[in-house]
Amino acid sequence: MEFDFVIIGAGSAGCALANRLSAGAKYSVALVEAGGKDTNPWIHIPVGYFKTMGNPKVDWRYNTQPDPGLNGREIPWPRGRVLGGSSSINGLLYVRGQAEDFNHWRQLGNAGWAWDDVLPYFKRAETWNGDGKVDPVRGTEGPLSVSPTPLKRDIVDKWVDAAVGAGFRRNADYNGAEQEGVGYFQLTVNKGRRCSSAKAYLKPASNRKNLKIITHAQAEKILIQDGRAFGVTVNIRGKSQNIYARREIVLSAGSIGSPQILMLSGIGAASELKKHGINVIKNLPGVGKNLQDHLQARPVFKTNLSTINTEINNVFKQGMIALQYALNKTGPMAMAASLGTAFLKTDPILSTPDIQFHIQPWSADKPADGPHKFSAFTASVLQMRPESTGHLELKSANWREHPLIYPNYLATKLDQNTIVKGINIARKIAQFEPLKSHIIEEFSPGPDVAIDDYETTLQWARDTSVTIYHPTGTCKMGQDKMAVVDERLRVHGLSGLRVADCSIMPVITSGNTNAPAIMIGEKLSDMILADAA
Repeated sequence: MEFDFVIIGAGSAGCALANRLSAGAKYSVALVEAGGKDTNPWIHIPVGYFKTMGNPKVDWRYNTQPDPGLNGREIPWPRGRVLGGSSSINGLLYVRGQAEDFNHWRQLGNAGWAWDDVLPYFKRAETWNGDGKVDPVRGTEGPLSVSPTPLKRDIVDKWVDAAVGAGFRRNADYNGAEQEGVGYFQLTVNKGRRCSSAKAYLKPASNRKNLKIITHAQAEKILIQDGRAFGVTVNIRGKSQNIYARREIVLSAGSIGSPQILMLSGIGAASELKKHGINVIKNLPGVGKNLQDHLQARPVFKTNLSTINTEINNVFKQGMIALQYALNKTGPMAMAASLGTAFLKTDPILSTPDIQFHIQPWSADKPADGPHKFSAFTASVLQMRPESTGHLELKSANWREHPLIYPNYLATKLDQNTIVKGINIARKIAQFEPLKSHIIEEFSPGPDVAIDDYETTLQWARDTSVTIYHPTGTCKMGQDKMAVVDERLRVHGLSGLRVADCSIMPVITSGNTNAPAIMIGEKLSDMILADAA
């Protein structure tokens, strides 16, 4: 099989690329996805992430190595393995990040990636369904449906009001002119159903004769000759075969998959590749390095108000919830992973917020285990710009084996201080009305961890914190010796090969990463088409 462009990975960026490159029928495009079609009904129901995370049919089910920053714990790292990638199993939360994030990328030498450069692509991607006058920074004609939280819960309303009482300001649109403040999440939903990148970008393009979507097709390695990538060996339902690209190959397999495929293809740190008997095509020591993620601490509070916990654990209410969704696409089954949010500063001297909250009207030890039996809510908090960076490396030269993931959480004093301050802010907000009178007790960290006790709070964070599913940075964009791609996302030292996913981020964005991933796909499509003209 031969095409003009071959895209490896049908995730958030890959789907956007497939749509844009195949528009107009000028070029033939192959989109290669290791997983299957997005036919699992739980993918399309907003609350379905409870069922899809951990499901081997749609989730890669990665796990980290024991992490010193988490007191030696290993933790799961779900990533989507299906059309739409992680946008098909994520919490549906839409966050662009701060303008300063992208201006920082530009200051690092990446021309064309400042806020004013990327804003047109955020706008092009979305249709913002907010009420009232449309802010000029929002999009109105894009394929991705972005909506305000349609479902409000009393406990979340009270948390937002309590945060305002604690001195933080309201913000109706954190994706607007300014991120800082307290409010409600914006979601990638449309009429009560998930709007994944597959739904937004692939479905409208699926009947194009010049676009071929190949599922159950895992990339084994990229084919390179004389410094040019010209094809990819793909295992399709157990059979290896080559797919050739007349123009370019775009690697869009995510922050774990993309560096793994590069290394399997002989692109990476020469010393590490030689350990596995892989022929070195290009010595790029930064492949798999610069791994950044958002680590969430999860304070939980028991409440006398109704939450998802008590409703899900009641058989009669379960039936009513299912009927409500079936009839109207509303109710708890239309709920995203979190409802309330806040982007706050741990210190007033900071120029922009450094922590983010995810307020959930439910609680669980692990989402896959189901909610607690008692009524409770979670005030998850994370540091948005961690200093700590990890890495991943090959376990072997076998493409079937997952790479080894070393997140290196909480490795710096700044990161430790920030997570402790964030936890303290969560606990202090709980002491303000109208929330305080509805809290029965703090379940976690609990009375054994005194508020403002730095060491015990940090140890609790190390013992309990988990990923909020935002791995980035492992094929970073830049000009330094650890950069993997340039500002046009071309792999350094090779032709015909680019990377487009969150792995290209030189520094992680301030918030959830699905929206920036889609923006990256949108922006690269224009660069590719301009270079092909």
